[in-house]
Amino acid sequence: MIRSMTGFGKAEIVCGGKKVAVEMKSLNHRYLEVSLRSPTVLAPFEIEIKKKIGEQCSRGRIEVGIRIDNGEEGEQEGQLALNMPRLRAYHALLTQLREELGLPDPVTLRMMTGFRDAFVLREADAAEVLTWDILEKVLQEAMETLTRMREIEGEALKKDLIQRVDVVKEALAGVGLRAPAVVLDYRRRLSERIRELTYGMAVDEARLCQEVAIMAEKSDITEEIVRLESHMEQFVDLLEKGDSIGRKVDFLLQEMNREANTIGSKSGDGEIARLVIEIKSELSKIREQVQNIE
Repeated sequence: MIRSMTGFGKAEIVCGGKKVAVEMKSLNHRYLEVSLRSPTVLAPFEIEIKKKIGEQCSRGRIEVGIRIDNGEEGEQEGQLALNMPRLRAYHALLTQLREELGLPDPVTLRMMTGFRDAFVLREADAAEVLTWDILEKVLQEAMETLTRMREIEGEALKKDLIQRVDVVKEALAGVGLRAPAVVLDYRRRLSERIRELTYGMAVDEARLCQEVAIMAEKSDITEEIVRLESHMEQFVDLLEKGDSIGRKVDFLLQEMNREANTIGSKSGDGEIARLVIEIKSELSKIREQVQNIE
């Protein structure tokens, strides 16, 4: 099953009176990029978290947010604590400064609590109970939710892409039907032009056939039609097989566009030119959609 690169997943678990919540959002990206926002207490697990995500995602920008709260929703008391080691250091330095410079002002509570890092989040208690096994479990649940959403969107993308490929096939079939008539039209126009220039004199059929054969060889698009048809079959096969196919189908689209351009440049027929424009228009829409596939 193919997967879209956009999705959202969320999971929560209560551990030692603390609620651990994981939210994951994935966006389009050429390669895999994991952006992690988590409390400092989880820093030792950062490599494992990214490795876990990398095992299940091959492309996309994955934004991961991990939050640790008290077990009771909305309760904020107890999450802050005094940063006593830092405050003692500040107090000692301020006292030393006061004594050495002979300053009259005392070191006050208001002064001490004015430092930005006087208070810290109480994460140490969470670190005592939060192990990798627990974190991996909630991370996996969020990943599964994210993957389900990506698969649902991927299925919708698949249906749309197959419909657009059918439009391209129909237009290409029209090109194939029109191609033989192009040679006949060229023979007729060339014969009429020769008669006009020679004031109705008889046309040298051998010479005329030679010129038509040269034109037919230069404008032959049979190989391009066959290759374009083959690329479309491979494209649909990849969609049916699923998995991580984004780069493969993107490469096939480049080849399909190349064949369409060659058909347009080799054939000087107006109807074929119109059909080629229709083909390239659909291929452009397909390419936009393919950018969303993992």
